[in-house]
Amino acid sequence: MEKIRITLKTLFGAEEVLKDELIELGFPEVTLLNRAVQIEGTWKDVYFLNLHVRCAISVIVEIASFRISDEQDLYKKAKKIDWTQYFTSDKTFAVKGAVFSTLFSHTQYPYFLIKDAIADTFREKEGERPDVNVKKPQVMFDIYIKENQVNLSLNTSGLPLYMRGYRQEAGIAPLNEVLAAILIRMSGWDRKSTFIDPFCGSGTLLIEAAFLAANIPSCIERQHFAFKNFKNFDENLWDEIQSNATRVCKEFDFDIFGSDIDSEMVLMTKRNIRPLPIARAIKLSVNSFEELNADEINSEEEKNSEGKFKGSTPTLISNPPYGERMGDEINEMYQGLGDWFKKDLKGFSCWIISSNLEAFKSVGLNPSRRIKLFNGDLECSFRQYKIFEGSRKEHVMSKLK
Repeated sequence: MEKIRITLKTLFGAEEVLKDELIELGFPEVTLLNRAVQIEGTWKDVYFLNLHVRCAISVIVEIASFRISDEQDLYKKAKKIDWTQYFTSDKTFAVKGAVFSTLFSHTQYPYFLIKDAIADTFREKEGERPDVNVKKPQVMFDIYIKENQVNLSLNTSGLPLYMRGYRQEAGIAPLNEVLAAILIRMSGWDRKSTFIDPFCGSGTLLIEAAFLAANIPSCIERQHFAFKNFKNFDENLWDEIQSNATRVCKEFDFDIFGSDIDSEMVLMTKRNIRPLPIARAIKLSVNSFEELNADEINSEEEKNSEGKFKGSTPTLISNPPYGERMGDEINEMYQGLGDWFKKDLKGFSCWIISSNLEAFKSVGLNPSRRIKLFNGDLECSFRQYKIFEGSRKEHVMSKLK
């Protein structure tokens, strides 16, 4: 198959995580970009990545790269592309992307020029033009302009890949599925030890963790991918890739455990996981974090005779309330979290994401790591707290022996 340039877009700060995931998936040559990574591959790889990648928002394929001298030069060079080779006139299309160029007085203008080039090409070659549908296009072109350099690509995913197809219900501010997958990989969870989320909401972190541990693609339930609307879509190849994907969840010898103080949230999680192959792998309860049974979390099967964990480190990852409307209560809650970590989660690696930097101070523990991320438009900190068994001094001394 002919090699093509494939770019995978991701969230701020997740480039290295996505690179590691691609290496794990069998793509060793990865170039880091800004909020994206790039590889060379084939259309078979495009299909495979849309199904299997967890930490990317979209998979795009470059179709043209050129330099321009002014606004009309963009139209002229775009007009030289045979757009009819990519889709038919009965499909709707849109042009989106990013423009960072002083050549244009209005950042939206390049999109109109590309749309005109596409429409005019179809009209001249086929006598009719495809319709534009900005909200739900069947074919989406991605344009990136930096000064006079232009890159045009096909968005092969269509809807963002965080729209997995498995979430039936969601709360007021659900965690983005791609962000959830990124958090799990950043935490270093080994996929074979206890995983808990005491603020599980609609269950996104739990579902992503279970899919990862079972080696089942997170998009296994997703039906729509934009590449199905392309002229070159190979249905047999797509069927082959789907049939080779893992769909059955083996029985885990560790717990993936979620809880929430809101019974409606837990019910929502149950509804979301019920039709999924990983449903039996996730345990749920209606409790605040302080009420969780420490013995249930700290599975005795994972401990040795001294009561310490055997090799692997259990992990907590959670997205607690950020407290915009909670006043002083939010600081009390974060203080309670820190106390609970110290009391009941000895031996755990605890990770919290929050935009409330003031509330983080109330945890009362020094974070081992701080990573800047964004949850939607909110700038957040993703912090790790290693809860040592015994005192911190004893832990340090044991490392020095």
